[in-house]
Amino acid sequence: MKYLLKLLVALFAVNTLAQPVPGTPVSDPGSPEVIGTLVEIQTMSLLGDPLRMSDPSEDTLEKLSVARSDYQADPDDADNIIWYGRRTAYTGDYRSAIKIFSEGIDKHPQDARMYRHRGHRFISLREFHNAIADLEKAVELIKGTDDQVEPDGLPNALNIPVSSLHTNIWYHLGLAYYLVHDWDNALRAYNTGFAAGLNDDNLVSTTHWRYMIMRRMGNEAEAKVILDDISADMEVIENHVYHRLCLFYKGEIGAGEITEDDQDNPTNSAAAYGVANWHYYNGDHEEGLRRLRAHLDSGGWASFGFIAAEADLAALGKTESE
Repeated sequence: MKYLLKLLVALFAVNTLAQPVPGTPVSDPGSPEVIGTLVEIQTMSLLGDPLRMSDPSEDTLEKLSVARSDYQADPDDADNIIWYGRRTAYTGDYRSAIKIFSEGIDKHPQDARMYRHRGHRFISLREFHNAIADLEKAVELIKGTDDQVEPDGLPNALNIPVSSLHTNIWYHLGLAYYLVHDWDNALRAYNTGFAAGLNDDNLVSTTHWRYMIMRRMGNEAEAKVILDDISADMEVIENHVYHRLCLFYKGEIGAGEITEDDQDNPTNSAAAYGVANWHYYNGDHEEGLRRLRAHLDSGGWASFGFIAAEADLAALGKTESE
């Protein structure tokens, strides 16, 4: 009853914040009057807690302003739509970003990028089955097409993009299946993404997820073989945490050597989840659960490690209640 009451109160708050006053013109998604007001509460966590936007930085808002101006100058241009949606999402306003990408799908129904980015933001909002539908559609649209480097919205230190349209589609599809614990389809997606990998950054990120999936499936011997492709001297530009997680799984480094020094780095969430998961599937359930719960107290609810921890705890709670 207490959980139900909390859920109803939070849903009322979402509805109140998300709906304009009757008769009031609706502002463009991503506009300053919308950000942080009508959409403060974005969604509910899988554990029943409201998830709110954080305050975007001035730089993030400035870049959004430029993207909005480009979009307004030519709202039918596919690139303008994508960047307007991406910049809106970087403010934490995922619902408005989804609205923008939905407009992009209406205008460019054969552009896989629209489904790829909307699927990503459905994951942020815990709408995993919608994400799967979008990303499977994107898979259909890229069949027989040449891959293309995907520009970074948040460039790495060398300003060298390390991912592509195809690999990002497979990566996010694998993640969406992982979050609903559909291990077979998650592994299918990540294996395909690994095979399409253009560089060592792609290889370490997909290997991390492939290894965890195999361990969750109980295939320890096969999981160990997956790590044969990983070595300490790989040329990783961006995904250093995924690289170190793989080296940790191989027993070549300790858990304390995985995280980035920058505590605000979102990849640290992947490290926290990876280590917690490692304890859990190696039989130390108490320590694994302790780490999962501690991670949810750390903030950063849109990071993939956070969402995965939440999904695991929600699934465990459901199993215990049945």
